[in-house]
Amino acid sequence: MQMTTVYTLEQIKQAVEAMNFSTEIEAGFIAYSNGDVVVPPVGELLFDEPPGETHIKYGYIRGDDYYVVKIASGFYQNVNVGLPSSSGVMLVFSQKTGGLETVLLDEGFLTNVRTAVAGEIVAKYMAPEEVTAIGVFGTGVMARMQVQILESVTDCKRIVVWGRSQSSLDEYKKEMTADGYDVQTTLESSQVTDACNLILMTTPSTTPLIKADQLKPGVHITAIGSDTASKQELDSKILAAADIVVADSISQCEERGEIYQALLTGDLAMDRVIELGSAIQGGGRIRATAEQVTVADLTGVAVQDVQIAKAVSKALGQG
Repeated sequence: MQMTTVYTLEQIKQAVEAMNFSTEIEAGFIAYSNGDVVVPPVGELLFDEPPGETHIKYGYIRGDDYYVVKIASGFYQNVNVGLPSSSGVMLVFSQKTGGLETVLLDEGFLTNVRTAVAGEIVAKYMAPEEVTAIGVFGTGVMARMQVQILESVTDCKRIVVWGRSQSSLDEYKKEMTADGYDVQTTLESSQVTDACNLILMTTPSTTPLIKADQLKPGVHITAIGSDTASKQELDSKILAAADIVVADSISQCEERGEIYQALLTGDLAMDRVIELGSAIQGGGRIRATAEQVTVADLTGVAVQDVQIAKAVSKALGQG
């Protein structure tokens, strides 16, 4: 009888400290765009009282040894009862026998890591060559991780961060300043867009936080927070005005995220959208000129979960 190995969050974090997933996840995006990955539609449970959501993402790379099922939840009022907002698990099965080989009790941690890595990949190919300041919308875990992982792409340490409360902004500033960043906090969206040419959207907002008339030439925006059909962080006219719009998954972005919202309003047609894996497989930068306005819509693709779960399971198994 096949044995299933279970790893805890502490064990997973110890393994991840020494790992870099950029190569694996970049290869996963390319395989996905080349049609070598099977990814069914996202499973989704949405809750009202208290508000929360659970996403089930699963898939496999053809000819690979494994398939992965990931369950990740976000309950954003958990902070009020002293609990983390994220939880989750990744299940690694044999593609040969269907047997469950590894259970990664990551509590949503690996979802955060692979999402941050996607932002790093996007910035590598799309961010301005000289980043003057990094704009961040949101003050949560992803607002920190997305900035920290950009150290491989830019040496810019200046952050202008927007949040809904001064208390959350103060806490963000305290933590990021301790990491060596120069942090300016603001409750005004325009202060971010006026100062920054690389902007990260990391909130679960359902109403736009940036309007099209706030755009400056040469800005790049990575939209991360809008991963359901109800969320929206960007005015849809931003996508209409952008020179380049990239989707992590064209099929998913037709149903959720910023691209979906812009399709609803008629501000964007899908023939203007490039899929990330197709855009990066040549190895060249997606941005052609310094003045272009570029947007990447990251809704989270199961191939990211497949790649990170395989890599972590292998590392733990060899430990």
